[in-house]
Amino acid sequence: MAVETPVTAGTSSPPVPRPERRGARRRGAAGWLFILPFLLVFAAFLVAPLVYAGYLSLWTKGLATGTTFAGIDNYTRAFSDPSFRKGLWFVLRFSLVVIPLQIIVALVAALLLDEITGRLARFSRLTIFLPYAIPAVLGALMWGFLYSPSFGPIEQIASFFDVRAPFLLSQGNVYYGLLNVVTWQWSGYYMIIIYAALKGIDSSIYEAARIDGASARQIAVRVKVPMVGSALALILVFSLIGTLQFFSEPQILRPIANGSITPDFTPNIYAYELAFNYAQFNYASAISFALGFVVFVAVAIFMFVTRKRGSLFT
Repeated sequence: MAVETPVTAGTSSPPVPRPERRGARRRGAAGWLFILPFLLVFAAFLVAPLVYAGYLSLWTKGLATGTTFAGIDNYTRAFSDPSFRKGLWFVLRFSLVVIPLQIIVALVAALLLDEITGRLARFSRLTIFLPYAIPAVLGALMWGFLYSPSFGPIEQIASFFDVRAPFLLSQGNVYYGLLNVVTWQWSGYYMIIIYAALKGIDSSIYEAARIDGASARQIAVRVKVPMVGSALALILVFSLIGTLQFFSEPQILRPIANGSITPDFTPNIYAYELAFNYAQFNYASAISFALGFVVFVAVAIFMFVTRKRGSLFT
């Protein structure tokens, strides 16, 4: 009669046969081959330009002095530059308004679509998401036509009633004109994220809330919104990063803004002007990295605050 040897605590597991180890290594190598094209593109078009821009930001070039090592002098100059601080102040103020507005619009749309079923729901989702599918450049051109005081439909409708429509890209209205453009462009994308999070909630939770006497509004506010808090936090991070790097829409609308959108309107536009209109590539690189540092600090603070509180909406 064979006696089984008991396995005592601390006994190491039997070694993996050599053929299985070779098979695991082979599968791992195959996986790396699949992602190699992405890694090459990522390194060539993101990592390498960032490294080169970082290198440029540490040097300065002058007609008389030539190229000299500047160290952090370009960064010190950037944070004391009134044009950079002016653009940074604008995107910070813009973020405080556009981010809550986008989230409110996206959240309300997602909650309404979650209650709609059938073909109407599919059509509504597509309609709300469609602005995000339009490239930002084309969207800005479209809004430029709509805002135009010469031939835009807003002015034509106003002239029909013998009134003058406000020019939404004028000095006093450009903030609100861009606010409308960005909200229209991104709310549909954020709505899809929230809607996907809502669809991942177990329907039995809603049934339990209804049994307890909760109304549809109470379920939406007290059940659905807290349970998509992680999705809302993700949207906040995305929108914060994107808004602080505001560039495409104001840059496209500059020709018809009649001077309201200046070369230092946002930090990215300022860096673009320095690099491609004044050939100050070293200082423009420092401006870009200074903005990246501000974005990193803002996101880090937000992540720290939300992590300390456990959840953003609970």
